[in-house]
Amino acid sequence: MSHPAVSMALLSLLAAGLTGCESQPSSSATPTSRGLIGVSLLTLDNPFFKVIGDTITAEAEAQQFSTSVVSADKDPSRQAHQIKDFIVRKAAAIVLSPCDSRTVVPVIREANLAGIPVFTVDIPCHEPGVQIVTQVATDNEGGGRKAAEAMIEAIGAEGGRVAILHFKQAESCRLRVRGFRDVIRQHNVAGGPPVEIVTELESGGAKDIGFKAMEDALQAWPDLRGVFAINDPAALGARAALEKAGRDDQVVIVGFDGQPEGKQAILEGKIYADPIQFPDRMGEQVVQAIIRWSRGETLPSQLLIPTSLYRRADALADPALADATGSTTGAGP
Repeated sequence: MSHPAVSMALLSLLAAGLTGCESQPSSSATPTSRGLIGVSLLTLDNPFFKVIGDTITAEAEAQQFSTSVVSADKDPSRQAHQIKDFIVRKAAAIVLSPCDSRTVVPVIREANLAGIPVFTVDIPCHEPGVQIVTQVATDNEGGGRKAAEAMIEAIGAEGGRVAILHFKQAESCRLRVRGFRDVIRQHNVAGGPPVEIVTELESGGAKDIGFKAMEDALQAWPDLRGVFAINDPAALGARAALEKAGRDDQVVIVGFDGQPEGKQAILEGKIYADPIQFPDRMGEQVVQAIIRWSRGETLPSQLLIPTSLYRRADALADPALADATGSTTGAGP
């Protein structure tokens, strides 16, 4: 990707040491700020994105940038207004986790025309017609493949029917589901115990919507054996629905993320496994990518961070959970 004009624009902003870019309450600033990094994240209600935002703020401050970290609250229109504000404020760089990778295209083009480099974190944007310097994200498709491996392992020799709790708005979740479906398809073609994906329901990536989706799945498919939820909040909502229906010992859940609440649920036997992400690494890498770009380096189109499959054995050995609970003994089945 050609970037001389944008790179020169960023270098001039850094050299000028932008002033007057006062950050919002969730931001940091230093007297010798090298410029503003504007960050619009999908949501700050989800602890995963809060870790990303907090890490970006800390890393940027260490590099003498100011930051403005805002929540788009899963609203593409709100996010577009936030990006426009960063453009007006002549941000040195913009970091996004797009609410919708398609509808964000016009406002990314505005940033491109203004000479402001755009980076994505966690949720990519692969749409044509926009210039993204690099996309820092989990290897979501690879994580979806690991989730499928965990599901096959969990439901065992009998196989069975499986539901997916999706969040179709986010490209990262579409990649997770694609990886999951690919491995299930390969497993069935190879003659393994048949696993049938019978439904794909919207979870909103949230507990309450995940709860309702799980209720609907149970009503439609009373012999369901497993559910793949695209994040921990959806997985925990599904678990609550299973407990309410008295089916928690019959349907296994594979989640995604590895948030503290999700890891605790794995420890207690409520979720079978999670491909876990590393939001702190994402925050660190996106700031480092901005620094490298400002020095004139050409970056790869993607910087992918692999997931790690986290099962109950990992939870039992997790010092963070031991610290939180005082002990890892006596946990659920």
